[in-house]
Amino acid sequence: MKEEEIFTMDRRKFIKNTAVGLAFLPVLGFASLSAAENKKMAKIALIKTTNRTEGVQEALRILDFPSVKNKRVFIKPNFNTSDPTPGSTHNDTLSRLILEMRNRGAVGITVGDRSGPPATKTVLEEKGIFELARKLNFKIINFEELPEADWVQFNPPGNHWEKGFSLARPAVEAEYPVSTYCLKTHQYGGVFTLSLKLTVGMTPKSLMRELHTSPHMRKMIAELNQPFKPQLLVMDGIEAFVDGGPMKGSVKRADVIVAGCDRVAMDAIGVAILKELGSNEAIMGRKIFEQEQIARAVELGLGISGPGQIEFVTADKAGWEYAQKLKTILANG
Repeated sequence: MKEEEIFTMDRRKFIKNTAVGLAFLPVLGFASLSAAENKKMAKIALIKTTNRTEGVQEALRILDFPSVKNKRVFIKPNFNTSDPTPGSTHNDTLSRLILEMRNRGAVGITVGDRSGPPATKTVLEEKGIFELARKLNFKIINFEELPEADWVQFNPPGNHWEKGFSLARPAVEAEYPVSTYCLKTHQYGGVFTLSLKLTVGMTPKSLMRELHTSPHMRKMIAELNQPFKPQLLVMDGIEAFVDGGPMKGSVKRADVIVAGCDRVAMDAIGVAILKELGSNEAIMGRKIFEQEQIARAVELGLGISGPGQIEFVTADKAGWEYAQKLKTILANG
């Protein structure tokens, strides 16, 4: 079977919830990966919805991801600023994710980030995260307040940082790291802000000048991800910035929640959704796996190497149909 034909969905739920399920099922050409096909596949859950709470819950229900039972979970959101979603992580998305982790047996949950340019404490206050932490019983780590000993220095071979880079110890040494982020473009050189770019919020502000003035900015973003290995990623694509960003921009609705365990696959899908919505030239004018963030991440072995290794898992006909659109966009680049 050709890789582009590989596709799965939660069949029982589809049949149960879709009136035409039984008639539609044989037409789909369901198949599983054969033993002869050794390529690593990234299974990605895609839920078409307008409800963040239900979307996150359903995506994690149908996604096969590492167990969090008896694990201490660290969640890295997108709190660069307190601007409304997609400018920052929506509190509904974060809340549902926290509850899902706890319901699956996590023994402790911590949320950590570093904002910028605004002060992190200000962003957390404006978004009501301290109040949310009291309500849902999770810890908060403000990376901006970390002592010097809690920044870990890295200088991997071949990286484009002048003297390497530092990442927050609570993130890189977390027992079970989780990333949750928005869907948006980045007007200041990053092109897009998805799971790879999220890691910038784990660096000290002192590195931002070097990053934003370097011609290698997008490669440097990917390189930050070598020491950090999230076991679960959740993308809120209910609304998206298709131009501008990361704080404010032109908004279109994708009405989708996506979850997976492979950063390259997740970022490729994010860019494919931006293409489907209609975005700026930096997105539309370059093939997905030729985007520098993604291409460098592939070189570093941070995930899959091509669109044929993406396997969508959906819950209903609407999700399946949208996944088919994205598969075509991914295949065409």
